[in-house]
Amino acid sequence: MKIQLINGPNLNLLGNREPDLYGYQTFDDFFDELVTKYPDIDLKYFQSNSEGELIDRIQEIAFSYDGIIINPGAFAHTSIAIADAIKVVMCPVVEVHITNIYAREPFRHRSYLSPNANGIITGCGLDGYRLALDYIMLQHA
Repeated sequence: MKIQLINGPNLNLLGNREPDLYGYQTFDDFFDELVTKYPDIDLKYFQSNSEGELIDRIQEIAFSYDGIIINPGAFAHTSIAIADAIKVVMCPVVEVHITNIYAREPFRHRSYLSPNANGIITGCGLDGYRLALDYIMLQHA
């Protein structure tokens, strides 16, 4: 099983960025934990601060992966283009947000991606990615 994790803007700063909201662990360290915890899954990780690069990656894997976990960061609230890219994906897509977007600023309460995702996990910290992995594995069981 091949699953792609995609992170959007500023998520490369996890561990340093607003640790009161996002914690002190880097995503690279967390990803290493996921790879160890799920040895039978071919996990790939991609991060970009560029909307176009995120769309390109989604299109590259849209028909060849078993699942996509995407944390679009702030692009969730602004990018119709990423939402459109997700719409054509054939495998399960789970949108993840580390913080509870509904407990934050009002502009964060709407995600353009959510209607095109199979599921949304918000406010569970980095554990949201684990929950998304478990969901995708269940879809293929």
